[in-house]
This record gives sequence, C-alpha cells and structure tokens, in this order.
Amino acid sequence: MTAEVLAAGGAGVTVYDAVPSAGRKFLMAGRGGLNLTHSEPLPEFLARYREARPHLKAAVEAFPPEGLRAWCEALGQPTFVGTSGRVFPKAFKASPLLRAWLRRLDAAGVRFAFRHRWVGWDEAGGLLFETPDGQRVCHADAAVLALGGASWPRLGSDGAWTAILAAKGVAIAPMTAANSGFTVAWSDLFRDRFEGQPLKSVAFTIGAHAVRGEAIVTRAGIEGGAIYALSAELREAVLAKGTATLHVALRPDVATDELFTRLSAPRGKQSFSNFLRKAAQLSPVGIGLLQEAAAIAGRPLASLPAADLAAMINRVPIRITGVAPIARAISTAGGIRFDELDDHFMLRRLPGTFAAGEMLDWEAPTGGYLLQAAFATGVAAGNGALRWLKR
Repeated sequence: MTAEVLAAGGAGVTVYDAVPSAGRKFLMAGRGGLNLTHSEPLPEFLARYREARPHLKAAVEAFPPEGLRAWCEALGQPTFVGTSGRVFPKAFKASPLLRAWLRRLDAAGVRFAFRHRWVGWDEAGGLLFETPDGQRVCHADAAVLALGGASWPRLGSDGAWTAILAAKGVAIAPMTAANSGFTVAWSDLFRDRFEGQPLKSVAFTIGAHAVRGEAIVTRAGIEGGAIYALSAELREAVLAKGTATLHVALRPDVATDELFTRLSAPRGKQSFSNFLRKAAQLSPVGIGLLQEAAAIAGRPLASLPAADLAAMINRVPIRITGVAPIARAISTAGGIRFDELDDHFMLRRLPGTFAAGEMLDWEAPTGGYLLQAAFATGVAAGNGALRWLKR
C-alpha cells in the first residue's frame, strides 16, 4: 500500500523483500476467505483497537473500510458483506487480488527486489541488505519499514528487526502472541478422545469479558474464533498470574432453573452421559469438559446434585496454563511504541524512516480489523514519506 501511494505521488519505489515472492502472508490470510475488513459503523470499528485506538484513528478514518472496498473493486475484485458483517472479495481468496495488485504496481513503475533481507544501515546511512550475491547497499531519500510482527516466521516476518531498531534507541514493546490458541493440561483420556472436536454455540467468559462463538479442542489446549476474541484478556492474565480461568457456558440460552428442572427428572436405566445428552442436550465434548472439571474438583460428575450440575453446565471452568507459541499465532501484539512515531508515522529518532503495519504496537481481533489497520497505516506511512520527499 505504501508503494502504491508513493508511486502515485511520483516517487521511484523499490520494494525489498527477504523471501522469494510477494505477499506470502497476505496469501496465508486468504486461506479462510480473505476477510478484508468489517462493515460495522466506524466508531464501533475503531473501538476494536482498544488502547491503540487514538494512534490508529486518523489513519483508519483517512482510509476507512469503504475506501478499502473501493480500492479492491478498482482492482477488479468486487466485495460482499457476510452474515457476520465481515467483508470478503467475491472470489473468496487472496490470489486473484494479489495478482491484479502486482500488475498495477508494475504498471506504476514499482520494482521488486526479492531475497533481500534488511539487516540495518551501513556507516554512511545506507540501507544494508543480505542477498544471495552478498551484501548490497541502497541509498534512499526515504525508507518505509513494513516488516510485520513475529507470527508465521517462515512467511518472512520473524521479528528480527526489533534488535536492529532497539540498537538505535527505538523503544519497542515486547512481542507476544495475539489471536492465538492457549494451552490446557487436559487429561490423557479427554485429549485422546476429543482432540479436534468443536465446541459450538457456546459462550466463553474471563472476568468481565464474554464472547459467544465456537472453539476447537486441540491436543495441547484450545483455539478458535471465540478464543481469539478473548486472547488479549487471557494472555494478560496468564502473563500476570501464570494461569487463567476461562469459563464456558455449554447452553448459554437455557436458564439454570430450566436446566435444574430437566436434570431433576428420573434417569431410569440410562447411562449418566446419555442422560446428560438427552436432558440438557449436551454434546459428547461438552460432557467431557464437565467430567474434566469435576475430576479436577475431586467430585465425580454423577455424584453432583442436580442444582450444582445445572449451575456448572453454564460455568465450566477451564484452567489455561499458557499461551500457544507465537510462531503459530494469527498475529502479534507489541512492536514499535507509538510515541516513537510522529503524526506521519516517521520514526522520531530516524528522520526519513517510516514504519507501518503489524510491526507497530497494536493488536485487534480477527474480523477484518487486522488487514484494515495494516492497509491504513501503509497508506498513512506512504503519505508521510511523500510529504518528507517534498519538504
């Protein structure tokens, strides 16, 4: 996006990339349909950026969701709004959009230099790259760093840039996983039986934060859309206390009194699990979660009074023991602190050097907010660099 803005403003632009081809993480983002942005009103949209909202507000307002949709459609890729309010290209994948985009950049004179890994500056202030043919230096009138976070490092963004900028005195918030899974010490029985099973139409709560949605039981813990939406709260609790307790409501639309009435009925000759399945309409994995929680509490599930069992169904505790590795996270939190940037996304300590995208200290839930802010900060940094060039 920065290259496009700069080229449109008359600048000569070269994009240096450490990997052999463009847009690898963009293509990864398209595996599930390429959720470009979201259609909700802008005030609610901006609130998704939490503490970073004041720092991203101007950039997103200048290049808002409708602007991103218009940009996409100008590339021959019309968009649509899904039932959840999320915005996707009608092709429902990233590759057609990326190909059209690269063609337009090529027509605008933008050059690409692949297998060029940026490693800092030389003694004269030139940008220094490691290439298959040895070191190369580029002397530029302005440079925009768009080096990503530290998730999915095999796609190119490995966070190695943090040491380079820190050596220049740039303050960087530690990088941590965002929109990630979490580890849970499941019993061997639960893990072996329910690995890969979905929890559907449930509600998760940590503290004052609650989200409805779905999740997946993994061998090491739990992940999925509803978990990603609570990842900031879960991560902060784990970092502060070592563990966190996540509560899941298995039947969030059924009141505890109604569950109590159903569970007070005679069980007859049914097994206890079959009774729960029919009386409370619980899935096998839901029953398994109840059994896990009861075992940890030292009380067999079948021994619980109907009132306790009814209360537990909509407040099953899951003990979170850690954050899944950052390399597998959808995105990262942390990065260049915003007070290191001026209003045009230029690094105050490095005049003429700008930064954009996920390498900045912000995070957002999935739903289109990640790509929108990456695009918007790219546009803002491009305009900032143009302003610098024309000063």
